[in-house]
Amino acid sequence: MRVHVTDLKPGDILQADTFNDKGLHVLKKYAELGMTEINKLIQHGVDYVDVESLTTTNNVSTKNQESLSKATPHLANAIDGFENIFMEAISTGKINSSMVDDIFHPLVDELSDQSDVVSLLLANDFTDDYTYQHSMQVGMLSYYIATWLGYAKKDAYAAGKAGYLQDIGKCRIPRELLNKPTKLTQEEFEEMKLHTTYGYEIIRSSSIDEACALVALQHHERDDGSGYPLRLHVHNIHPFSQITAVADVFSAMTTNRVYQSKQELLTVLREIYSLSFGKLNAKPTQVFIRHMLPNFIGKNVLLSDGQIGTIVMTNPIDSFRPLIQIESTFLDLSTERNLSIEKLFM
Repeated sequence: MRVHVTDLKPGDILQADTFNDKGLHVLKKYAELGMTEINKLIQHGVDYVDVESLTTTNNVSTKNQESLSKATPHLANAIDGFENIFMEAISTGKINSSMVDDIFHPLVDELSDQSDVVSLLLANDFTDDYTYQHSMQVGMLSYYIATWLGYAKKDAYAAGKAGYLQDIGKCRIPRELLNKPTKLTQEEFEEMKLHTTYGYEIIRSSSIDEACALVALQHHERDDGSGYPLRLHVHNIHPFSQITAVADVFSAMTTNRVYQSKQELLTVLREIYSLSFGKLNAKPTQVFIRHMLPNFIGKNVLLSDGQIGTIVMTNPIDSFRPLIQIESTFLDLSTERNLSIEKLFM
């Protein structure tokens, strides 16, 4: 079985002699892998190896793995579905609400059984068009945030649907601008900002509830009035828009874009925490962080010095720099400030 090195677990057995890209022998055939051997493969730049079998001691339970596998087709369908909705909006200037529900309802039904959102994000690292993937993630995360805030299922669904459609106005933005590989000029950015008003117009003309339209219009507004397009302050921003804003920022920062590589999940959580003091609304931001942090326990990490370990505890001193176990050693990232998490994986 061919496996990426970050998916290896102690106890796996190599099926073949392993060499780095310079031809240097790294590990011999039938070597039993421990954290030292896995670390050695990473340090030598080896990406994939053949193993006899994966160990059954996996941090993600079999039940959770099955749940993740069941959710994957619905996530992929939501991405493909948004592309169809996007194309319809280009050609007709409207979207079909029934089509949106046919796509989004099955996804929400599946998400109800999946509480580990971090595993969901790690297991489904799609490489689709950014706009389509981003819309799926924002819809998904908006639904979760609304649920965690205590909204009834019907209202949480409505918040998720609004998040899913937030970027529909981008269908009126030139494709070369959406896919520009470098930073936008000020003039280009002003044109890009119009996707908010375009989205409002498209949704309002499609007989979809006004909350969806307001989210499309307001998801870049900020509590302190520094957002766009209307520079609204906190009391004039719809609660669903405040929810979607959190999901939008988190998804954008943790997804690969043409001009920016994705950032590590815990780093982004720290960033949105800092934004909850005046920019992003504190209530949805902090409930999002509070529910996400426990999901990191048991996840594996690649540290900046090349070591691989497992998150064993959220640090009460600094929630975003957890306690890491590397074999029998423990590293407290709140005190080991020279180390950082480069990659998170299951």
